Parts: sequence; C-alpha cells; structure tokens
Amino acid sequence: MTAAADNDIWITGIGLISSLGEGVDAHWRVMAEGEPRPTAADLERFQPFPVYPMVPLELDRQIPRKADQRQMETWQRLGTYAAGLALDDAGLKGDLPRLSHMDMIVAAGGGERDLEVDGQILAGLDGGAPEAFLNERLANDLRPTLFLAQLSNLLAGNISIVHKVTGSSRTFMGEEIAGIGAVEVAARRIRAGQGDLFIVGGAYNAERKDMLLSLALGRVLWEGADVPVWERAAQGDGGTITGSVGAFLVLESRAHGEARGAKAYARLASVLSDRSRRRPGEAAAAALRQFEKLEPGFAAEPVGVISGASGLAAATLEERGLYERLATERRIGPVRASQSWIGNSLETAFPAQVALAALAVQRGGFYLPRDGGGFERPVAGTPRQILATSWGFWRGEGMALVEAID
Repeated sequence: MTAAADNDIWITGIGLISSLGEGVDAHWRVMAEGEPRPTAADLERFQPFPVYPMVPLELDRQIPRKADQRQMETWQRLGTYAAGLALDDAGLKGDLPRLSHMDMIVAAGGGERDLEVDGQILAGLDGGAPEAFLNERLANDLRPTLFLAQLSNLLAGNISIVHKVTGSSRTFMGEEIAGIGAVEVAARRIRAGQGDLFIVGGAYNAERKDMLLSLALGRVLWEGADVPVWERAAQGDGGTITGSVGAFLVLESRAHGEARGAKAYARLASVLSDRSRRRPGEAAAAALRQFEKLEPGFAAEPVGVISGASGLAAATLEERGLYERLATERRIGPVRASQSWIGNSLETAFPAQVALAALAVQRGGFYLPRDGGGFERPVAGTPRQILATSWGFWRGEGMALVEAID
C-alpha cells in the first residue's frame, strides 16, 4: 500500500437528523424508497415562512445527563446528538483511547437569543428615559452566563464533555462556507498526515424566530406552501426554506480505518471551495473551475450530483443552467436538490450533502426526484461517484467528490 493510499479519506460514520427522521436508514427510506416523511413542513407556526422542523428526539439516548441537556441551547443539543450518532455508527462510541486523539471541526452560527428578555427590553423602550432603561436591563438581564451560552464554540465543548472527544477542536463560522471549510480542512489535514481521525459537522435549529427574522429582513425566505427548490427558483425571486438539521461525519485515513477494522461508506476523494461576489455568471464560473479540477478523476459513467441549491432565483437558476449544460455534454448524470427534502441548514448544509452522497454510494442507489418541473429525472443506473455541491444562499461555492470503495 502506498503512502497516498494510506492517506485516502474514508467516511466511516454518519450522524444525520432532520425533519425526515433520525439516522441514515430513516433518510434513505424517505428520499430513496418513497416512504412518507414523518414530519411535514410546518406552515403555521412561522407564517408566512415554511420551516422543516426536527423530528422528536429522545435526547437521553445520546446525551444521558439531564444537567448537560439543560445547559445547552437547542442547536447544541441537536449537534451533540448527531455527533453521538456518528460515533456510534463508526464504532467509536466509548473508545476512549481513540477518542482522546480524535480531532474535531465544527461549523456553527451564533448562539440563540433569549427571546423573552428581548421582548421585555423592546416593550420597555417605549416608555420614558429609554437610555436609562436599556442600561439597567443590560446590567441585570443579560448576565455573563447568557453570553457564554451563546458562544459558537460551545457545541464543540459539549461534544467533548458528553462524548469524550478530546483531541484538537476548531469552530468555523459563516453560513454555508463554514461547513465547506470544516470538511475541506479536515480532508487536507488527513492527506497531509496531520491527523488520522476527525469528527466534522454542525447543527442548525431552523425553529428560531431570531434567525427567521434576520433572514426575512434579508429577503431570502420563501413564503407560502412547501415547494421544491427548482420550482421556487422559477417564481419571482424564489426563496429558501430553512430546516433543522444535525449532521456529523467521521473521517479517517484509510490506514487508520483498516487498522481498527472499520467499514467505510465511501471515499472522500476531494473537497474544493471558492467565494465569488455573485455578479451574474461568477458563481457558475467558480463551480465550473472546481468541476474541471475534479473531472480527471471521474470514471467512465457520468457522476451524480446532490445539489445544495437554496431556491433563491438568481443563484439557483444559474446553477441549474450549469448542470443542464454539463448534462447535455454527458459530463454529469442525475441531479437532486437535497434542500427540497430537508431545507437549508446554513452551516450544516455541506456536511449533510456529503453524508447523503456517501449514503447513496454505499447503498448503490440514488434519491427520488422531487421536482414537478421535470429537471430531476429518474435514474438510469446507480452512480458510483457523486458530487456534493453547495452554493451558499449569499456567498460561498463548494464541491466534494464522493466515490465508492472497490
């Protein structure tokens, strides 16, 4: 075995939770076999914005101590839970010698607001002397512990405490590009021999009024019924539907995986990232550069694509145009938009894309179309190589090649 083969990147564990269920089997049953989804898009609580809510979870299964559960915000519970599923799946849960040198890279957003305190402050500002009132509330209501609970690196801390992952830890912030960067850096470090075992991923709680407000003010949210990605993009400015998702991957070098007898889902052949200013054509040009860097590694049959398209018209239609061109040239095969199923989970979107690609490769199948406009066509054959792509709702373009292990 060559040194390059030793440092091949194996995906040996997947922890995935969303509105479709808990674990890879639940997602496969809905997305590939057509089983009814257990949790429909919520069209009522956050009108006019639909949201894909998280399925109910028995937190005790992955976070046994109630005290740990209480001190976490919802997004931290989702991430810690998904990380536990990934460790279980990889056969590493409770393996303290290996967990002690497992490195961790988390993609995270900001902490959750205390909406009750925010509401009280906003209501009180209508009275007299708003400056004095605000200073008093800042001193008495926004305690240091509140700020600590909002730190983005607390998810990594909770994973370390609950699951005993005690190697190095890094947290990346910045919407979808944070998730791309987390997977990319872990892959680069494994290839460079700077680590042989990583847990990588993130979590997003879409059922947050503060985030929905922020995104609504940015005019990026879809309003109305649950409509698939490509159809949304064809209507006006389109829009994104957010979804609660936790997604973690166990990545390890081939040599490390073989030494412990691990079974891999797939090989993570390459991860690329870029960031354009999103002037017309720039995102497509960035994605095409990435595609052409990866293309020499493609097998004879066309690769499948699991797209992270958001549904915002400008970027999504540009991405669709690129895929239509590549499909006409027979350079890619079937395309699926995962956010039609699980919604946009921002920082968590790319790890979830890679997880779904690895699952399809391992199962020897592909996901069902969910597009009334006919762009997503039935599969002829089963892709052994899949591109997991991500075009951030604002910035950031990434692409990973996931392939079967012979």
